Amino acid sequence: MRVAFAGTPEFALPALAALCDHHDVVGVLTQPDRPKGRGQQLTASAVKRAALERRLPLAQPQTLKNAAGREALESWAPEVLVVVAYGLILPREVLALPPRGCLNIHASLLPRWRGAAPIQRAILTGDAETGVSIMQMEAGLDTGPVLLERRLAIAARHTGASLSDELARLGAATLLEALEGVGSGTLTPRPQAAEGVTYAAKIDRAEARIDWARGADEIERRVRAFNPWPVAETTLGGELLKVLAAHVEPDPDLSRSTDKSPDLGAKIFDPGSILGLRGDSILVRCGQGTLGISMLQRPGRRPVSAKDFSHSVSLAGLRLG
Repeated sequence: MRVAFAGTPEFALPALAALCDHHDVVGVLTQPDRPKGRGQQLTASAVKRAALERRLPLAQPQTLKNAAGREALESWAPEVLVVVAYGLILPREVLALPPRGCLNIHASLLPRWRGAAPIQRAILTGDAETGVSIMQMEAGLDTGPVLLERRLAIAARHTGASLSDELARLGAATLLEALEGVGSGTLTPRPQAAEGVTYAAKIDRAEARIDWARGADEIERRVRAFNPWPVAETTLGGELLKVLAAHVEPDPDLSRSTDKSPDLGAKIFDPGSILGLRGDSILVRCGQGTLGISMLQRPGRRPVSAKDFSHSVSLAGLRLG
């Protein structure tokens, strides 16, 4: 099948590779190069780099809302347009262009988590499962009928990065299955349910700041969801600390001392108070429960284990946030 592809980040790469192996990819759309890093150098997207390596026709329009922006796509004359985390709105002229329509890989089980950040929102909310939906695109925000979906359990080990990687691979495999069904006419799209609609708003960097008054389980999910971006953060003595890995700890027995801490039994701890070091974790009192921080990072430094961090900072009696 003649397929055009529209995508931008690394999440889109498995789908592009699968299409190149099984279909005729006639062209690739990706967003224009963006400033990145401290030097704000213009940087190509992951999809652009992959397209150039494969010597695929490439276009980077600022918008698809005018004829000039759609020129390359129209010249490729695809049977179907596959869209994976592209980041630009597709106007009606684009949606109507391919004879077999525009298919989107969406990283949730629609209609749950329509929108920009379904992977992080699923982790933050504590969903037991997620998945991928192959959707026929229409003018609404992720409202189109679903051709195929596949489910994936969310494990306690999943971070935003690791869950994204698994869903990207699952999405690529499901896309090939869907295209086969579209080509043979054996797949019938089903409208999304009217019940159970939720929206995955774009992640705001301010959400990364840890509120220690919240429960340890909620904070632990925040740490996982925001790894690798924007990374959960707190402060210690006015210095910013990024929390890269953490887990819920059984509440410590405060009648005994933890490693490198004084007798804690007579003290009442406010949320954010450091209880001490137990094994490889810094124990922190939360609004409900106790969080064990196992990996963190100071500004301009490399990530370190909690035990290594404790060698340079006296933790007893300190408070985070």
